[in-house]
Amino acid sequence: MNRAALADFLRRRRGALRPSDVGLAPGSRRRTPGLRREEVAALTGMSVDYYARLEQQRGPQPSEQMSASLARALRLSVDERDYLYRLAGHNAPRRTPTDTHVAPALLRVLDRLEDSPALILSALGETLVANRLATAIFGDHGRLTGWARSSVYRWFTDPASRGVYPPEDHERQARSMVASLRVAHGASGPHSRAGELVRLLLTESDEFRDLWERHEVAQRFADHKVLVHPEVGPIEVDCQALFTEDQSQALLVLTPAPGSEAEDKIRLLAVLGHQEFASSGGGGRVGGG
Repeated sequence: MNRAALADFLRRRRGALRPSDVGLAPGSRRRTPGLRREEVAALTGMSVDYYARLEQQRGPQPSEQMSASLARALRLSVDERDYLYRLAGHNAPRRTPTDTHVAPALLRVLDRLEDSPALILSALGETLVANRLATAIFGDHGRLTGWARSSVYRWFTDPASRGVYPPEDHERQARSMVASLRVAHGASGPHSRAGELVRLLLTESDEFRDLWERHEVAQRFADHKVLVHPEVGPIEVDCQALFTEDQSQALLVLTPAPGSEAEDKIRLLAVLGHQEFASSGGGGRVGGG
């Protein structure tokens, strides 16, 4: 671990960011440019003291998971992320089509979406980042680990995860997920994480096995959807996707028709937030797409 270089890199990256770059309000007048330490700590999910010690060359070695969180909070490019990993004493993650490092360009767009549910998905259906409205609808999947993070895996192994869609849409949604996984599998090969997920689902789900044998291939995100929330009921939205250049990640934006009942329901969720509905099992709802 190169403490001096890591500390200098963190300070310079923090100083280069404006609050608006990460979706924060400017707040009161700042004595120095850039983000405050406490803002980076909050974005990363670490204590202010821990982050301050990293910048002061006296902190413990950040784990790979913490390094990934720092890279995301500081909006690092993939090259900058790899550099950060090496400074922290880790090997840089292998670059694959299913890399879960969030593209900074998508994050910048997501940061500016406040009145529409929006989330960033990996090629394997993992919710990488979601705004407050998307979390209110789909649940908070940030606490999930392993393959449970993948909406594709949850869909075929946990029946409760399908509750966010009406029963009449389940077959179409299942086919869409498998067709999208085919794209990821074709791009990264059988020895990738996509291949691992396919092998796992082939052993655990007869439904998945039947759909996989159809060889349907498509990235199907742009769509009209009905989402079912346990408190406000069905919400009709149009779904639009913005992909990274390599098609490995997608920013999904869900918008209701202007003046519709769905628009009123989303406004209600914006006011109430998702905390009120935590006891209704929201954490188990399926991820977007």
